[in-house]
Amino acid sequence: MLVLTRKKNESIVINDNIEITIVDVQGEQVRIGINAPKSVSIYRKEIFLEIQAENKKAAEIKSVDLKDLLK
Repeated sequence: MLVLTRKKNESIVINDNIEITIVDVQGEQVRIGINAPKSVSIYRKEIFLEIQAENKKAAEIKSVDLKDLLK
């Protein structure tokens, strides 16, 4: 993991098209702003993990044969 130190209103750039800016720091909370193309998905980690878990559950559901549904 790369660890960087930034102050309020300072930024880092990732891959020429994503900019992360420190917007505010209040105690232990840091507000960041992210400029990225609309094609880049951005999630908080806890939300991303929930999405992955839901996708995994959906993929595990066994397919149902149409003939079984028509019985």
